[in-house]
Amino acid sequence: MYVDRIMSRDVLQVAEDARVTQLAALMRDRHIRHLPVVRDGHLVGLVTSHDLERVAPSPVTTLSVGEANYLLGKLTAAKVMRAHVITCAPDTLVEEAARLLREKKIGCLPVVDPGGKLVGILTHEDLLDFFLDITGSLMEDTARIAVHLPDAIGQLGRFLTAINDAGGYIATVVSPVHPDQTGLRIAVVRYRAADPRALNRRLRDLGYDLLTETLPAAVAGP
Repeated sequence: MYVDRIMSRDVLQVAEDARVTQLAALMRDRHIRHLPVVRDGHLVGLVTSHDLERVAPSPVTTLSVGEANYLLGKLTAAKVMRAHVITCAPDTLVEEAARLLREKKIGCLPVVDPGGKLVGILTHEDLLDFFLDITGSLMEDTARIAVHLPDAIGQLGRFLTAINDAGGYIATVVSPVHPDQTGLRIAVVRYRAADPRALNRRLRDLGYDLLTETLPAAVAGP
């Protein structure tokens, strides 16, 4: 999947002459931490909440409140923004964008087209929503099971077939190689079934050791 499928398109953006006091108010009122700075729709910089904290008066300053506000009022986005911004293209793979955020230790990736025009922004929250979506974590009508499988060709397929054969509809599958045990992988599956308890018993009868088991809220009682 590409970034343009999960990025925020309705991006609040500011001009270079926007005052720092305005930027602080926007971040506070909109509950955001990043403001792209644009000129004619093209990205020229980025202001973050850390940038505003950096220019805020120190608690031990000798300036009065009025003097401090006056000085802050003269500062503009152009004076405090980061001019060298790490960006990505709309057709960047989501996992590549996540790797950039992790490696560069940054909080967002402005998304720009080949001409440098700002078309969106990708934040940690967007990635978290994507993770919750692909893992099915918000699906309240599904059962969730996790099982160790041999890390060999066909093992995952056979396990999923067993769920289907027992009457389960597979909603999501995540199956990383086990980081600590050579030769094993974990399969985390969310499925829908008329009787999840019976399906899980069937899997155990087939020899699968279920590590975790979460039933849908409608059938999770005693």
